[in-house]
Amino acid sequence: MIAVVLVGGQGTRLRPLTEWLPKSMLPIANRPFLEHQVAHLRHHGATRIVLACGYRPDAIRDHFGDSLEYIVEDEPLGTGGAIAFAARGIDETFVVCNGDVLTDLDLTALVAFHRSRRATATLALQPVDDPSRYGLVRTAADGEVEAFIEKPEPGQVDVDTINAGTYVLEPEVLDLVPPDVALSVEREVFPQLVGNGLYGRTERVGWIDIGTPASYLEANLSEMGEGGTVDPSAEIDPSAEVRDSVVGPGVVVGAGAHVARSVLLAGARVAAGAEVSEQVIGMDGPVW
Repeated sequence: MIAVVLVGGQGTRLRPLTEWLPKSMLPIANRPFLEHQVAHLRHHGATRIVLACGYRPDAIRDHFGDSLEYIVEDEPLGTGGAIAFAARGIDETFVVCNGDVLTDLDLTALVAFHRSRRATATLALQPVDDPSRYGLVRTAADGEVEAFIEKPEPGQVDVDTINAGTYVLEPEVLDLVPPDVALSVEREVFPQLVGNGLYGRTERVGWIDIGTPASYLEANLSEMGEGGTVDPSAEIDPSAEVRDSVVGPGVVVGAGAHVARSVLLAGARVAAGAEVSEQVIGMDGPVW
């Protein structure tokens, strides 16, 4: 299986962390986010992973080396343009993933569903508790996509499924994207396929878009080990209490400090007696 992963975004909502690292390389439970995603893809049979890069690609290449392929945009091409740019030459069914979604989606089942429907494109769909916050996807009983619905008013629709950012595509989808043109696959390509082989498979799974400070913290807490994750190089005073938190390399926690449900990034310092709760702390102090 071939997978194309979209990792070109600048991650502006996660500044200042993304001023020196691409979003996909920010640590989640002391591992770059992209490591989690690559492991998930490999688990479901991806033998070739192509990264559609844009912002700070060298940080990704330096970490993963030749184990992945890198296609670097000169200018931002949007999700549709990036997929087409990275996937030109692929002549078989392939998977596309947004490079900022932490999920345990059953990708194997999604590909099998796509093939069983002889679909042109298949979207992974996720039910949400508050549909009014999202653009929604309406499907028929067999999964064929009937319509895309922009953010509705509460109670206006009986649809609760959103585009979860993972797709299975046939190569002919690329014919809908002019070369080197910036466009959105969600808003400008998929609507053209309604009634022409576009399907959606709904699965309620763990799903976190790491693109905001709150969701970045949530992703770390969801991936840490039971009780927390502490790098062996961290120095925690015996009188300090650290619980349900991620503690990175070189972190120092002073005497009597209390840390709960937080992320202490590499090199962070927590002063003696400090109280830290539901925060992300960096070398220069609180990030958010």
